Amino acid sequence: MVTTATPEAATSAGARRVWGMPATAARRARRAAAGTAGRLFVIGVGLVVLSLLTGVVGAIALQQKQATIDNLVDHREPLAAASQQIYRSLSDADATAASAFLAGGNPPAALRERYELDIAQAGANLAKASADVAGVADAEAQVDQLAQQLPVYTGLVETARAYNRQGYPAGAAYLREASGLMRAKLLPAAQELYSIDFRRLADEQAQARSFPWTTAGLVLVLLVVLVAAQMYLTRRTNRLLNVGLVVATIAVVVGLGWGTVALLVESAKVANGEDAGTKQVELAVQARIVALKMRANETLTLVARGDGAEYEKDWKSLATEVSGDGAKNLLVRAQGLAANQETSDALQAARDNVTAWLDAHDRVRQLDDSGQYQEAVTLAIGDAQNGAATAFNELDANLLRAINDGRAVFVDETSGASEAMTVLVPGAAVLALLAAAGVTMGIRERLQEYR
Repeated sequence: MVTTATPEAATSAGARRVWGMPATAARRARRAAAGTAGRLFVIGVGLVVLSLLTGVVGAIALQQKQATIDNLVDHREPLAAASQQIYRSLSDADATAASAFLAGGNPPAALRERYELDIAQAGANLAKASADVAGVADAEAQVDQLAQQLPVYTGLVETARAYNRQGYPAGAAYLREASGLMRAKLLPAAQELYSIDFRRLADEQAQARSFPWTTAGLVLVLLVVLVAAQMYLTRRTNRLLNVGLVVATIAVVVGLGWGTVALLVESAKVANGEDAGTKQVELAVQARIVALKMRANETLTLVARGDGAEYEKDWKSLATEVSGDGAKNLLVRAQGLAANQETSDALQAARDNVTAWLDAHDRVRQLDDSGQYQEAVTLAIGDAQNGAATAFNELDANLLRAINDGRAVFVDETSGASEAMTVLVPGAAVLALLAAAGVTMGIRERLQEYR
């Protein structure tokens, strides 16, 4: 009697064979590794896999680091600068609108053009900054706030200008309402947007400086295993050196040395770009923001005509941040980080401008408080060499010089960091392949002795 296996039994037997394949493979591997030839084969395969894995992980990590560095120069820092320019343009527009109002019904064309340029630059930089806020809720909120409130502000300024041309006192009220909107909503949103972009810049700089510990660990493990394999072969074959494994070891040592030196140089240059570039620029930017706030307060005090005590109080409080020789002075701190004499000179000139401005402001207040209002306005917004407007404009120009110098230092140092890693990624991949080839050659040579 012939017994025929049922389909269910055949399926069950096939499933057992499939599930048993890993165990069968493991038993066969153990039997193969029981002899010297088998162990050499397992060692060779392990070393080749570890070499290739180290190469892949290292190349990916180094490529990501270089991409981060390039992104700092090409994208992240320019966006932080654009955010800073939004604040500067808006604040200067506010101060310029107040100066134009003080000039009377038909303000000078230069003030009108400056105001319009400030608004146009704010809009252009806002568009640039808005292209990079996707997924960052806080940044999106600030961009929305700026986009919604800027047209409201410009409308209030135009209304104030229209009333001022007709000689109506309501113009001053509209201008103060516009300035209140600027201070309450637009400038805080612009400053917060800049702070967010600056933090993102600092975070990417920290990533660029970070050491690839995972890759370094794999390289060290590979080096140790290569040395251990050569010691094992020396004991087994009584041969002092295995050419293939020596080549593999040299490739790993070269990769380790090259990578360590390149990463140390890269990290140092990124750090230099951060200290003498980004941090110095940040302090100069903050000083510029303070100066812009002071200028707006100065002009609005005159617009208020006797009702500007709050603006004057704010002016005096802000002045302590850019005057004096103490550590609180933003200009002193920025000068301490200056990377070259040109930047230091620009910041020293800015400090001298502040001193001149303080003197001019005191004279403005003396004239206004003594009833010489028109003379005070002329000194505040006129182009006299010893006037407040001249001192402020020179201060702003010197701060811009220092900012541009600091940005140039950032670009030079960070680009140097990228150059320090030139061909490191393909170099690491080639050395990993060379190590794998050396292992293959060395182990195959020994295996042939057992055939």
